[in-house]
Amino acid sequence: MTEKNRFQDRVALVTGAGSDTGIGFAAAGILVKSGAKTVITATSDRIYTRLKELDAGDRAFSCIADLMNRDQVRELVKTVVSKYGRIDILVNNAGMTQTGRKDVYENMVDYPYEAWDISIDRNLNTCFNITKEVLPYMIKNNYGRIVNVSSVTGPIVSNPGQTGYSAGKSAMIGMSRSLAIEVAKYGITVNNVAPGWIASGATRDEEAIGAENTPMKRAGTPHEVGQLIAFLASDESTYITGQVFVIDGGNTIQEYKGPSELFY
Repeated sequence: MTEKNRFQDRVALVTGAGSDTGIGFAAAGILVKSGAKTVITATSDRIYTRLKELDAGDRAFSCIADLMNRDQVRELVKTVVSKYGRIDILVNNAGMTQTGRKDVYENMVDYPYEAWDISIDRNLNTCFNITKEVLPYMIKNNYGRIVNVSSVTGPIVSNPGQTGYSAGKSAMIGMSRSLAIEVAKYGITVNNVAPGWIASGATRDEEAIGAENTPMKRAGTPHEVGQLIAFLASDESTYITGQVFVIDGGNTIQEYKGPSELFY
């Protein structure tokens, strides 16, 4: 099978694909180029620009949907199935940030209850909501690939002011493990990708500095994460499920994280 038809006859739904420098859009581009009919979604109309950039004709489609709103999630899934007849691949990339909402970074003692609820809703419930609606179609077809974009932040490491984000991303992995056991008999796999420092339009100055101190001395790229997502979404990963794949340039394996000239 050539790269061009790696996902021939497959239908993929990629959430959180609104940013042109983000992981979701990078993954969608790889899936489209490899033959998948691909639906991309985000919360703003910039998703229509991303659709034009995919330049895939009738093999790609875009929808605006707030995945924290379960009514909108149901309509999104119905729209995808109505257009393409099935959903074979689900990439849960939505989370972390949302256009029009300000991120809150506060220690727990000062963390507003509303900010906590929004963070859990955005980073965990979005994944649950869309996965729950897609599952019946995958079960019916005895086939499915679910790839969740978690993070090293929460499951492995963390930072001050990120209790909500860390909790949501950690819970996503726990949820995935249970689900993987439930649906394995239907030919459905569920895996997690856990990126470290990845360069994007949302990268803050301190994150860029952190990336410079990884063993590879650079941030990862959305395309590199997208390639891992594509592998887990393919038939090359048929016996892999319930797992977490860290992609962080070796950052979390190093004990010392200061300037390399002082130790490494």
